[in-house]
This record gives sequence, structure tokens and C-alpha cells, in this order.
Amino acid sequence: QVQLVESGGGLVQPGGSLRLSCAASGFTLNYYAIGWFRQAPGKEREGVSCISSSGGSTSYADSVKGRFTISRDNAKNTVYLQMNSLKPEDTAVYYCAAASRRYGCSWFSYEYMYWGQGTQVTVSS
Repeated sequence: QVQLVESGGGLVQPGGSLRLSCAASGFTLNYYAIGWFRQAPGKEREGVSCISSSGGSTSYADSVKGRFTISRDNAKNTVYLQMNSLKPEDTAVYYCAAASRRYGCSWFSYEYMYWGQGTQVTVSS
């Protein structure tokens, strides 16, 4: 069964850090670009970051640039999102998704064929 499972979310104070993980089962992530998306209550889902299948290309939303880092360990079939200097506006459900792309990665959610169930990130004092 093809699955993506996010973990690592939680409650953190402003300025704190979290590392999200996206683990794949039932398929090999090596051939997939991975995107992280988030959706806050009452808002549309937005792209946060993405990484190419090789890990050689990454991209970030302006709102998280310099604070978030995406990485992947294909040997562990896992992608990570390191989130530092968290702000209350980062509060959302975070989703990872996989897209079959040979090069680069995409900000368009329709390109992603596999999605995780999401993990809640709450930034609050």
C-alpha cells in the first residue's frame, strides 16, 4: 500500500524549532519530487517548500525562506523539513506530497499524486 506519513508536528513557542518527517512506504521516494504544503484554518493550502528527486534542487516560499530547510535521505525513504524561528503565522496542518518528476520540483498541488494525512504545527506562547 502506497503511503506517506508525516510526523514531528506539535506545539512550540514562537522562535522555537521543529523538524517534520515524511516517510514513504509501498514505493521508493528516489524517483519523486517532494513538496511540503500547509493549510491554516480558513485559508487555502499553500506550498511551503519542495525538493527534487535527487535533492539537488530546492525551493522555498518567501514566507519561510531563511527559516526552513528541506532535505531528503533516499536511503531512509524519508524527507525532512527543518523549521526554525517559528512564528505564530506558521501555525497550520503540514502535508507532504510526492510528484513523479525527473527534474526539479513543483509548486502546483495537482502534480502531486501521493499525499500524507498531515501533521499539526501550532506556534503559540
